[in-house]
This record gives sequence, C-alpha cells and structure tokens, in this order.
Amino acid sequence: MVDERTQSRRVGDAMLDPRVIDPGQEVVDYAALSDDEIAEIVLLLTAIRTWREHEQRLMLESRDHMQLNESDMKALRFLVAAKGQGRLVTPGMITEHLGISSAATTKLLDRLEYAGHIARAPHPSDRRALAITITQSTHEQVRDTVGRTHARRFAAAARLTSAERDVVTRFLGDLSGIEPEPGPADALTGAIPLPIPAVPPTASPDSPATGGPRP
Repeated sequence: MVDERTQSRRVGDAMLDPRVIDPGQEVVDYAALSDDEIAEIVLLLTAIRTWREHEQRLMLESRDHMQLNESDMKALRFLVAAKGQGRLVTPGMITEHLGISSAATTKLLDRLEYAGHIARAPHPSDRRALAITITQSTHEQVRDTVGRTHARRFAAAARLTSAERDVVTRFLGDLSGIEPEPGPADALTGAIPLPIPAVPPTASPDSPATGGPRP
C-alpha cells in the first residue's frame, strides 16, 4: 500500500506536467513535443524543484542554528567573502549589498553586534565611516555551514564536462530571465511557475534575529 507521503509526492510531480495542469494547452504549448520529450522535461523540472527544496531546507537549518534571519545571514556571508578578499566592509557596502535602507542596516548591525557576530571599529582611512568585521567564531560557523554546502555544489559542477557546464549555465540563465507569475498552484504544490516556454524538438534540452548573548 502506497503511503500518504508517496502519494503526495506523486501528485506534486504531476503538477509539473503540462498535460495534467494544462491539457487544453491554454498556457503551455507542447504540441510539437513527443510524450518522451515532455517526460524528460518534467523529470528535469522535478529535479530543479527537489534541489530548490533542499537548498531552502539547508538555509532554514543554518539560520535556525545561528538564530538569524535571512538578511542577517546574507550580511554575514558578505563579510566572510570580503574577509577572504582582504577587503574592508562599511555599513554603506552592506546597505548596497542587501538593498535595504541605512536605518535598517543600522538595526541589523546592532543585532549582530549584540549577539557577538560582528565588531565595529573606526575605518582606518575614512574618519566618517566604520569598518565592520565578522568575529572569528562566527566566521568559522558560517564557513562550516555555508562553505561545506558550496563545496558540494562546486564538486557537482566539476564533474561535468565543459560542454555540459555551458548547457547548464545557458539553461539556468534562461530560467533566471523568466518573470514569475505565482498563483495558488505554486503556493500549494511548489511547482515551477507557469508559463513554461515550449521547447522545439531539436533544442537541447524574515523574523527578527533572537537577541542576547550566544551560549
């Protein structure tokens, strides 16, 4: 007997199949594709969804472990990258990187400093600015969580040939250029937003951070 989790997954997978979600081809034009080609595309989209869910789970686990919200984690990853490049970071650079206001950046830095994740100091060459650095213990935590995940991604990309990497890069670039139009189906199934462009047969396929001292 098939359990409910398996049945739920099968229904979710079917929601990526245009023959199921759009049998009248009112949104997705797949008339030129064979059933085998459609199945290959659905398998690819399912793999993308599975990867996206895995990435989201890892990010949530990392944020929960460090008691941080998304903007806090982005700021810390930025500080790790800057440290690796030997660059000094100012509050203005963090504002620009996160796309938030100066006031929001100040509050973010207050939270991170109070929790022991960063330190503020006078900028060595600009008396009007501050230099923001990540503490060693937090640097190690971020490196071990985010860095190890990135290492696995890098290894997966390294296993591809140059031609395969080029295909994947162009495909992901095409996906990034699609303006999403989320609807109820996306919220319920996690499906890739429609419309999905038809592929010719010849084509290659924020809750606030918890304050207080760290234990």
